[in-house]
Amino acid sequence: MELPAITFAVWMFISLYGPLYGYPNGKIREVCGSMMPRHGSSPRSSPGHIITANGTEFKPGDKIEVNLSGPDFEGFFIQARNAENWDSPAVGSFILTDRKLSQLLTCGRTKNSAVSHTSKAKKKFVKVYWVAPGDAPKHVQFLATVVKKYKTFWVKIPGAIVSQPNVPSPTTPFHKTSEPVSTWHPISYLTKPFSASDCGNTKFCVRNPSSCDPASASCFFLSFRQEKSSVLIEMSGPSEGYLAFALSHDQWMGDDDAYLCVNEDHHVSISTAYLKERSPPVLDSESVLEDVSWRLADGVLQCFFRRNIHLTAHEGRFNLDASYYIFLADGEVSEGGLIHKHHRQPLITTGTYNITGLPQDIGGSRSPQLIKAHGALMFVAWITTVSIGVIVARFFKPVWSHSYLFGKEMWFQVHRMLMLTTVMLTSISFVLPFIYRGGWSKQAGFHPYLGCTVMALAILQPLMAGFRPAPHAPRRQLFNWFHWSTGTTARILAVVTVFLGMDLPALDLPDPWDTYTMFGFVAWHVGIDVLLEIHSYCLIRKVEVIEDDRIQILQSLTSAEAEGHLFKQIVLTIYVCGNIVFLIVFLVAINQI
Repeated sequence: MELPAITFAVWMFISLYGPLYGYPNGKIREVCGSMMPRHGSSPRSSPGHIITANGTEFKPGDKIEVNLSGPDFEGFFIQARNAENWDSPAVGSFILTDRKLSQLLTCGRTKNSAVSHTSKAKKKFVKVYWVAPGDAPKHVQFLATVVKKYKTFWVKIPGAIVSQPNVPSPTTPFHKTSEPVSTWHPISYLTKPFSASDCGNTKFCVRNPSSCDPASASCFFLSFRQEKSSVLIEMSGPSEGYLAFALSHDQWMGDDDAYLCVNEDHHVSISTAYLKERSPPVLDSESVLEDVSWRLADGVLQCFFRRNIHLTAHEGRFNLDASYYIFLADGEVSEGGLIHKHHRQPLITTGTYNITGLPQDIGGSRSPQLIKAHGALMFVAWITTVSIGVIVARFFKPVWSHSYLFGKEMWFQVHRMLMLTTVMLTSISFVLPFIYRGGWSKQAGFHPYLGCTVMALAILQPLMAGFRPAPHAPRRQLFNWFHWSTGTTARILAVVTVFLGMDLPALDLPDPWDTYTMFGFVAWHVGIDVLLEIHSYCLIRKVEVIEDDRIQILQSLTSAEAEGHLFKQIVLTIYVCGNIVFLIVFLVAINQI
């Protein structure tokens, strides 16, 4: 029972991913007419491969030897067609000489009318025989599509022409050079960087960072300019890998109209694609783009193309006169031109925009507002309020023991206020990612698991404090240990969770300074803690007699510590100011992503 299920799964995988990753087995009947590989890229010009024949004339039933040769290639597709009309059906049939290298395909109604590869094994030479049919046109030309690798291929390379005896010359000239298929448009090359001078005037622009110069390798730039019934689109950014933008009805990836600019081995391919949920983009086999051009210079990848505003006949392409969220992403490209998931959160506009409407110059955010709020609240809670609250409870009991606030000792009221603030901020922050994701995130690693643990411990602390025994009760020491260990565990896990969260794609603070800054905060807190411990130890050493009934399990606090209250207050002031500085740095960083 398991074998059919496995077979079905394999069949589904091949069926779904075949159009995306090509046809390594050569069974490419789907492109019999266009001879265009479905690799989501445009063909190269100036092929280095030739198609020759051992004769120039033929009669019905003749066998003509046809050879394809040139630099190493992985795939090929050979047909014979009317030399005066390349869009006509395939002519005649073929006979193989090496079934390990080539195989016969049936295109249209003519059996064995094409030859293709059997595997991706590299080859330099292919020989077949063409059999002339009885209804052949007067002039027949051999055409070949050759694939060097996934994104590097040549389409309809013109080869030798054979003619029937004593036929007049054709009324139209033969094709002498390689021409791209009619559904793909020739690519030209840009000569200079894009300009942002017309942004907000005649162009609708999206820039990241805001107001950046498109000539800079650190600037992600996207512009739209309407020209009659079409839109001129410019996109530029770092030259490694790929750039892409998408139009979406919401701020989630899926069911989107996407456009990719892929740099592979210093050759750029520009294509359209359809995004389905979080799967790899489905590249289109037929391009709707015109006036395609690109440039690689000074570390910047530039792509330019034109697209009609309305494309009713093309499924997955949106009309450009409606409002959409705009995504702008970048990522890596592996050998063979396969694109990988963007390595950081895409830039997403904060609202929907009509790119053919009023020109604007906008930015965007690589982090959703709810995730920004989540990070900001957690930084406030676990960098500021909880740290100060712990210092106050640990070292300021003797200093503020005779000062009261609302009927309670001041140290206790300050400690309780800061800790309750921490619980409140953590609780609010905790629900924000669930609201944003609509549930549990499976792509955030250990961060959500540790976050849930911290949330549970944060709620447990005030519940436990509500049932604390009296100061001299027998169980008070046990409570003290549980209260300290729970709080310390929560703080340690919170710091680890923050470290993990800073590098998640949804927030992705700039590397590596975010890690260094967080390490700096940890060192700052530990340093202040150690300084106050040393200060307390030095005071205790001055005391000749220690009152045993005032020594507590968790702290080495004695009446002697009160003598150093001025020093502690100075240290606390410096510590609070330092924490505020760390907090401001993190909040500014969050606001800028």
